Amino acid sequence: MALKEIMAISGYSGLYKYVSQGRNGIIVESLTDGKRSHISASAKVSALSDIAIFTNDGEKSLREIMNSIKTKENSGPTISHKASKDELVKFFSEIEPNYDADRVYVSDIKKVIAWYNQLQSIDMLNFDEEVEEETNEEENTKDSEEVKDEKTPAEKKATPQTDEVKEKKHSTPKKAATTKTKPASGATPKKS
Repeated sequence: MALKEIMAISGYSGLYKYVSQGRNGIIVESLTDGKRSHISASAKVSALSDIAIFTNDGEKSLREIMNSIKTKENSGPTISHKASKDELVKFFSEIEPNYDADRVYVSDIKKVIAWYNQLQSIDMLNFDEEVEEETNEEENTKDSEEVKDEKTPAEKKATPQTDEVKEKKHSTPKKAATTKTKPASGATPKKS
């Protein structure tokens, strides 16, 4: 399953898989227990592929952060998200030494670690395959756009406009004649 199909929902613990569009919202399935829920259209839902961590140089995608944790932990579980503040900050500094400590809060670090542990527990840490799939999709999209842009030599050759066509395009339209009807003689107009 790709990170774009895994969702974090504000106000709900854990991660969810998108199932389908529902009435006034979406249907999701919990990755923890498999229960399905209807999530209102007004809920804040974020795909993990859209989440990034602030660094001093810009942003780093959640995929890159997860891969760093995966490499450090040799694909095993990491520290608990319930560890002390100092332990969490120290761990995250080892994973991403360049993270922006002013904009990345301890609560953000807890979420990332909890998400990693949840994905690791259900063996869903194969992010490299997802990057290859996205690269292939981008190349296919680029190729199809190039095909659309290609024109035949006949289409590329501009057809010159005749003087008559130019005159019709640039001439001002003539006003239509308007006629006013006069009341019949001896008739008086009605008052409202």
